[in-house]
Amino acid sequence: MLAHLNIRKWTVGAVAAFALAASGSAYSAPKTVLVVGDSLSAEYGLARGSGWVALLEQKLKAEKLDARIVNASISGDTTSGGRSRLPALLAQHKPNVVVLELGANDGLRGLPIPSAEDNLRAMIALAQKNKAKVLLVGIHMPPNYGRAYTERFTGMYKELSSDLKVPLVPYMLQGVELVPTNFQADRMHPLATAHPVILNNIWPQLAPLIKN
Repeated sequence: MLAHLNIRKWTVGAVAAFALAASGSAYSAPKTVLVVGDSLSAEYGLARGSGWVALLEQKLKAEKLDARIVNASISGDTTSGGRSRLPALLAQHKPNVVVLELGANDGLRGLPIPSAEDNLRAMIALAQKNKAKVLLVGIHMPPNYGRAYTERFTGMYKELSSDLKVPLVPYMLQGVELVPTNFQADRMHPLATAHPVILNNIWPQLAPLIKN
């Protein structure tokens, strides 16, 4: 009987130790952050490694945060393009966090705002269905598009953030847009020197999603 009890205690202890080890292993597993964006995240016109996404990787290493960054941004991409690409990206990378930085090209092409909103809404819902946390990154339209359009465009991001309970970076170019020397010759894409500012705009909302 004593031997039987000792074996039972050993078995229970071994199972508990295994569960604890498995739990610790799961806890320490690196997180995957998937960035789905356009040229503002794809280093358009920049040397590789100088855009805000690359700077994010450096920041994570400096802060000893175990996370893997997948930059699936494509210059010129729209919300429609992102929506079509997202299912395969989720299946391939199984991200813990999805950063959606899309909409600028929809706006610059004057595409209907309801269509862009519907695409972003579907992307957020799909990412959440796949157990990923979502960060929505907003952009503003130039004033020459008219007050009604620009206000409705900006409001789109706020509505999505509120409706779907996702954190929002209201304007990724905050602090960059009013300084002409921050931009490349096309006056649309920031120079590498402006990308640390962009990261600083995004990091406060992104950090909690990675750390928690």
